[in-house]
Amino acid sequence: MPLTIRPVHPDDHADWARLYAGYAAFYGVEQTEAMRATVWDWLHDPAAEVCGYVAERDGALIGLTHFRPFRSPLRAVTNCFLDDLFVDPAARGSGAARALIEAVEGRARDNGWKTVRWITADDNYRARGLYDQMATRTHWITYDIPL
Repeated sequence: MPLTIRPVHPDDHADWARLYAGYAAFYGVEQTEAMRATVWDWLHDPAAEVCGYVAERDGALIGLTHFRPFRSPLRAVTNCFLDDLFVDPAARGSGAARALIEAVEGRARDNGWKTVRWITADDNYRARGLYDQMATRTHWITYDIPL
C-alpha cells in the first residue's frame, strides 16, 4: 500500500471536503459548506497564495495539508506557513503526516523559502510528538485580535 503525496486535484473535492470537515471538528471550529467552498476555490485559483497537497493510499485520500508563502520583513526573506495538516484518524501512524510535511518542506526548498512554520494546539500531544522530531519548537507566543 504505497503512499502518494500530490497536489490537490479538482476530482478530489468530496474526499478533501470530508477530511477538511474532520480537521475543523478536531479543533472545534464551526465550518460551513460555504467556508469549505471558499478554501476549495483558493486551492484552484492560480492567483491565490494557498496551495494544497493530499496524501493518497489505495485510491483514497487519507490526509491533507494547506500552505502558503509569507514574507518576513525582519529577515527580508519569504517563508512558508503550513496552515492546515490533518490525517484521517483511521490512518494515523501511517506516515502520512510526516510525508505531507516533507512535501511542503520540499516545495519550500524549491521556491527558495527560508523557513516552514506552523502552529498547533498545546494539547495536540500525538502530533507534537512528530513535530518535535521534525522541527524546532520556538519560544514565540501567538496572539489573536478577533475582528
